[in-house]
Amino acid sequence: MADVQPFRAFRYNLARVGALEDVMAPPYDVIDPVLQKQLHDRHPSNVVRLILGYETPEDNDGDNRATRAAACLRDFMADDVFVQDSQLSVTVVHQEFVSEGRTIVRRGFLARVRLEPFGSGAIFPHEETLPGPKADRLRIFRATAMNLSPVFGLYPDPACAAQRVLDQAVGRALPLQAVDHAGVITRMWSVTDHAAVSAATALLDDKPIYLADGHHRYETALAYLAEREEVARQRGLVMEADHPARFIMIFLVGMNDAGLEIQPTHRLVGGLPGLTADQLALALAPAFETRLIGHGSDGCRAAYEEIEMDGGQELLAFGTKADGAWTMARLTDPERLANRLPERSEEWRSLGVAIAHGIALDDLLAPLLKSPPSFRYVHQIEEVMADLASNDGADLGILVPAATMDLVAAIASGGERMPPKSTYFYPKIGSGLAFHALR
Repeated sequence: MADVQPFRAFRYNLARVGALEDVMAPPYDVIDPVLQKQLHDRHPSNVVRLILGYETPEDNDGDNRATRAAACLRDFMADDVFVQDSQLSVTVVHQEFVSEGRTIVRRGFLARVRLEPFGSGAIFPHEETLPGPKADRLRIFRATAMNLSPVFGLYPDPACAAQRVLDQAVGRALPLQAVDHAGVITRMWSVTDHAAVSAATALLDDKPIYLADGHHRYETALAYLAEREEVARQRGLVMEADHPARFIMIFLVGMNDAGLEIQPTHRLVGGLPGLTADQLALALAPAFETRLIGHGSDGCRAAYEEIEMDGGQELLAFGTKADGAWTMARLTDPERLANRLPERSEEWRSLGVAIAHGIALDDLLAPLLKSPPSFRYVHQIEEVMADLASNDGADLGILVPAATMDLVAAIASGGERMPPKSTYFYPKIGSGLAFHALR
C-alpha cells in the first residue's frame, strides 16, 4: 500500500521575497533557454537557480550547476529566504487554467510518499526514462539534499473522497495565490489539522499511485536513497525507517477529478523533404484508409476537430509541408503492429502514438526517408501550423489523439511503460510551492 504522509515543508518566506509568482517556476524539463533567462532575471531568489542554473564551458567537478545550486540554497537558508513549517502538513493546491476556451480547476494536494522500487508495491510508472536527465538530477540531489520539485501522481478515487476531506478542512480560509508565466492560477492552503490529514491519507492506503510526471526525479530519488543506505552501511549504521530520504514530495490528484486533463503530444518530423499528400497516401495504403481533409491552417484545424470528435486512438492526421495538405488516416490493419511488436499488450498497441510510430513512421514511411528522422514534440495545433509554415520547419506534422486515463492506468498496472512523449498532463505542477528536505 502507498504510504502517504504530511511533512514539515520548507517554503519561501514571502516577507523576504515578495510575491510567490516571482520566485516559482515550471519543472526543469519544460524550461527552454528563453524562459530560463526570464526566470533568472525575474527575481534573485527564483527557484530556477536551484533546479536549472546555467552551465558554463568552465564547469568542473568543483564548480558546476549542482555546486552552485547548493551554494545558492545555503544562502537562501542563511538569509531566511526559506523557512520551515513548525507543524506537519499537507498543502491543498487548486490550479485554474483555460483549455480550448474552457476555464478548468484541477484539485490536488502536496504530501510525501514513501519510495519503493517500481513493480514492488503500489507506485507505477507509465513512461520510459533516459539516463542523461537522471544523472543530471542525481547531481542536484546530492548537492542540495532536498526535493526541489514534486513528482505528480494520480490515484483512483471515484468519489473524490480524499480531496473532499482536505477541501472541507480548508473551509473559507483565504489561499496563497500566484499566477505563473502561462497564466495558470495556483491557490494553496496548508492543512495542519491532524484528523483531516489522517482521514485523507488513510483513504489512499489501499490505492495504487500512477506517476503522471516526474519519472526521472522519482528514479533519481531511488538512486539517492541507495547511496545514503550504502554510506550508512559502511559506517556500521542503519538508516531509520522514517529517514526523509526514504520519501519523495508528491502532488496527488484523483483520477476522477473534473479538472484532470491529458493533452496530446503532436509530432513534427524531419527527414522527409518533398513528401506530398499523394505520396503519403500511397505509402500508408497497406494499413490505413486515407482521405484529404483540407490545406493549410484550416485543414489542420478541421483535422484535429475530427480527431477529437472521433474520440478513439486509431484516427491520425498527417500534414505534408511540400503541398500544405492535411490527410486523415484511419488504421485498418491493427494486426500489423501486433506482428511487429507481439511482446506489447493490446492496450499499448492501441495508443495513437504507438500507431503513429510503430506502423506509419517506423514501417510504412521508413523507405521514403532521405535522412535519419528528427522529431519535435508540441501540444497545440497552432505550434504545428507555425512549424509547417516556416522555411526551416518539419517536413511532416502528425496530429495524434490524447491518451485516455483508462489506457494510462491499464498500461501502467500491467507493468509496461508507454512510448516516449505519450502523455502531457496539463498544467504542470510548479516548482517553488514547497520543498522537502532529505536530511
